[in-house]
Amino acid sequence: MDAQLIAFTGVAAGMVALPGADFTVVVRNALASRTAGVASALGVAGGLLVHTALAVAGLAAVLVAVPALFRTVQLLGGAYVLYLGISALRAVRRRTPEADGPGDRHADQGRVRALRQGFLTNALNPKAPVLFLSLLPQFVPDGQPPLPRTLLLATVVVVLALVWFPAVALLVDRLGRWLRRPRTARTIEGGSGAVLTALGLVLVTGPLLH
Repeated sequence: MDAQLIAFTGVAAGMVALPGADFTVVVRNALASRTAGVASALGVAGGLLVHTALAVAGLAAVLVAVPALFRTVQLLGGAYVLYLGISALRAVRRRTPEADGPGDRHADQGRVRALRQGFLTNALNPKAPVLFLSLLPQFVPDGQPPLPRTLLLATVVVVLALVWFPAVALLVDRLGRWLRRPRTARTIEGGSGAVLTALGLVLVTGPLLH
């Protein structure tokens, strides 16, 4: 039994499940519909795939080593999360308590938008390269070729994301009758908008994260 792999799986599961902008985006889109929630969940997993691929290729090390490049990614990620937060807050202001909930959005547009939001929220997360570069090497046993092991660890992370985020979306959809009540939906969307706005402001105005 590979004790290090089991330990890594536990650590990675905690990292994936830790609430953040990606979790908030999945919940917000799941309020629109089950398909939008699952689409954003798949987008989040796709964003993780980008970071794991960069870590395996060694490009993440370049990103972390060049402050200007890292800061650019940090600003892009922060600006996008801030945009999502402000959009959510504006949507709350436009929606009246008697209005229909977010489930009435056009289905095709909602799926594509949700997929894009999930992907970009995670792909532009500036903390991910630091996490992967600091975490993955610790679980490569001495004497083993690093590339196959790193590929395995990266696969574990992506698989965990493919399990966790769709599960969150399906749970929100399962509770949809209550969560989609106009007043409840406005409260949740307003809360998610406030969280995303705060996270975006931290990334845009804060110092380098590494």
